Amino acid sequence: MTKEQKDNLFVLVKSLSKSEKRQFKLYVGRLGVNEDSKFLTLFNILDKIPDYNEEVILKKGFVKKQQLSNVKAHLYKQILISLRLNPSHQNIRIQIREQLDFATILYNKGLYKQSLKILDKAKTLALSHEEKNIAYEIIELEKIIESQYITRSISNRSDELTKQSKEVSEQNILLSKLSNLSLQLYGLFLKTGYVKNDEEFKNVKKFFESRLPYYNINTLGFREKLWLYKSYLWYSFLTQDFLSCFKYSKKWVDLFYSNPEMIKLNPVFFLRGNQYLLEALFFIKRHDKFKEVLNNLEEVTKQSWFPKNDNVESLKFLYIVTNKFNLHFMEGSFREAIPLVGEVIQGLKKHRSRIDEHHVMVLYYKIASMYFSIGEHKNSIEYLDKIISNKSLEMREDLLCFSRILNLVAHYEAGLDYNLDSLIKSTFKFLIKMEDLHEVQKEMIKFLKKLGDIFPNELKGEFIKLHDKLLEFEDHPYERRAFLYLDIISWLESKIENKSVDLIIIEKYIVSTQIN
Repeated sequence: MTKEQKDNLFVLVKSLSKSEKRQFKLYVGRLGVNEDSKFLTLFNILDKIPDYNEEVILKKGFVKKQQLSNVKAHLYKQILISLRLNPSHQNIRIQIREQLDFATILYNKGLYKQSLKILDKAKTLALSHEEKNIAYEIIELEKIIESQYITRSISNRSDELTKQSKEVSEQNILLSKLSNLSLQLYGLFLKTGYVKNDEEFKNVKKFFESRLPYYNINTLGFREKLWLYKSYLWYSFLTQDFLSCFKYSKKWVDLFYSNPEMIKLNPVFFLRGNQYLLEALFFIKRHDKFKEVLNNLEEVTKQSWFPKNDNVESLKFLYIVTNKFNLHFMEGSFREAIPLVGEVIQGLKKHRSRIDEHHVMVLYYKIASMYFSIGEHKNSIEYLDKIISNKSLEMREDLLCFSRILNLVAHYEAGLDYNLDSLIKSTFKFLIKMEDLHEVQKEMIKFLKKLGDIFPNELKGEFIKLHDKLLEFEDHPYERRAFLYLDIISWLESKIENKSVDLIIIEKYIVSTQIN
């Protein structure tokens, strides 16, 4: 067993709740094994030690080094079996697969009619819950039984199964094409971020249109619609068409509210849909709608019927705190968000093994931006450094780019200009390497480079010049992405009007609510 697998076993043991550990020991007891069984002893050791240490395990003397990998493999399997039997992990998908397993056993024993009876019920359940991949497996087993044995269950059985198999197969093929497209677009977004010029826009458009399969919206089931909306959503994000992002993420969420039983079966997709809807509303500055969607999400996830497992709990934490931050950003209420930082750091410790590095860095960037906006620049630099020094982060180049830009401005504001020149040079190198040096970044770098040569009485005039220049890019289809990460305009207005950044944003928010 490899080191990674050993680590996986340790992580699995540590992820178990008290009730899951208790059930595992009851399950082992039902097996009739001796309490001194090696894999149970190993379980108890792993449960107690804070970090994985093979030497500590071997010193206990219950297992030799050559045997350890086999004992670990056996323990891993037994834990998974125990978890599968736990009622909290039971869902429709597992129940259907269990019925398919039972039918297979009956078939192998030659009890064909009993097998077909179970398969028919399982198939009905699978189709009603849009589990078409499992439904296809069931139909294929039905075909095997009907083709090999004369059951005389239904006179036109072969025609019925052939038609059913063809329909489900075609739906699965369409579903596969749509899910592939959605995943490819999502991967592209993580790697490059938003399109940066006309050429990139044309390439993404061609990529999307060439892979989008033909479909009739009226014949699509729940899952096909879900992946279709996902595909359009990622295409819209890539091309910075945030109104379309709102349109398709709302279709996604409304699809779940129209099929509430699917929320229980697919809580992760429900949570993700709400996250993208909130992100789109944040970008198009629909404050009231944003608050409504966030409140609805919090209320639904608190319901007793809403699924609860480690993965769902981690996503709930991630999406709700991210959007609580975004709400403070929309309102300019950064000081009120300070207590949320401690909650986020504690939550990240609790859920770290289930939250990917990219999302952790996004939260760090939001914390850094919040501290910057209330003038706590050293705290801002601390969190920006976590992003910039992260050598394993190989996605969302724009996040890395604007972390460096904000880092420059924060150093200037904090009076840490002794190494500003070296920071500017390293940032230039990074941007050129990324081929991501656009007009907003160029203007910011040029301004920061000449700061040392500007007399104090000339500063306000230079801020005004830069402000007027950057306003030209605020609605530019490609340059505007800079303002999604860093509200440079509000920072400049704070310098011109001699106010704090958060006060400027609060004033803009008040004006926008009066207009709406």
